[in-house]
Amino acid sequence: MQWLNRNLRRELKGYALTFTCALVAIALTASIIFFLGWKGLSVFSHDISLTNLLSAEWWPDRPKEFGGPQVGILTFVCGSVLTSVLAALVSTPFGITVAVFMSEISPKLGQRVLQPVIELLAGIPSVVYGYIGLSVLVPFIRENMGGTGFSLLAGVLVLSIMILPTIASVSTDALRALPGSLKEAAFALGATRWQAVRMVLLPTARAGILMGIVLGLARAFGEALAVQMVIGNKREIPHSILDPLITLTSGITMDMGNTVQGSLWNDTLWFMALILLVISFLFILLIRMFGRKGIVR
Repeated sequence: MQWLNRNLRRELKGYALTFTCALVAIALTASIIFFLGWKGLSVFSHDISLTNLLSAEWWPDRPKEFGGPQVGILTFVCGSVLTSVLAALVSTPFGITVAVFMSEISPKLGQRVLQPVIELLAGIPSVVYGYIGLSVLVPFIRENMGGTGFSLLAGVLVLSIMILPTIASVSTDALRALPGSLKEAAFALGATRWQAVRMVLLPTARAGILMGIVLGLARAFGEALAVQMVIGNKREIPHSILDPLITLTSGITMDMGNTVQGSLWNDTLWFMALILLVISFLFILLIRMFGRKGIVR
């Protein structure tokens, strides 16, 4: 009886500890959402129209006698969308190819060689990617393609390498989670290995692969330091892959330390952070939607 009481006390302590940690996590998340919402929406207290916010003009400290401040965030949003989407488009074919090789073509070689390489790529800090891009990629683009080297192309290439491990790892897990009977049935019908992969396995694991792409896209959209080091941070919408640009994350990190608390400039940066939070929620909803399809467990 004493042994049962001791175990019961341990169970209650463990339950109380885990329940408290869960409450703390929920409270922290709610606090962050409330704080970003409060600070971000305070930009409208400065009598700024929505047209002003959605424009491409960025003059947050311009005096009223010269037309007043302009806090358009269109250039930042376009920069973030272009770099993240193009990086995902570049990285997705390589990630899926690596996943097919690791799961279907050569699982032993993939597990011994490719998987440690992918884990190493995932563990490299973003500042290292940015520094390599700054010292190698930017001069290469400048000398061989023209321009200053700080460009959309440099940001896309750096980001595509950074999100490749995410797409490859999740896609590999999606393919490995498929029942072996699918491939056996394809072989029984006379399909070759490539036909089985292309026409049976990849379509069946589509939800898991899309989940990996969305995770990589979310990683690319929220990246700040590595992108900031190679894109030039010019507040203009790029018209070429060799043009410099700026993103939401780089704009926030560059300007937040130069603004006064409660000013229009500062509140606009908080509004940009709120936009990042909303977009992150959209990515989470997409991931949960793909996960509910039941193909990846």
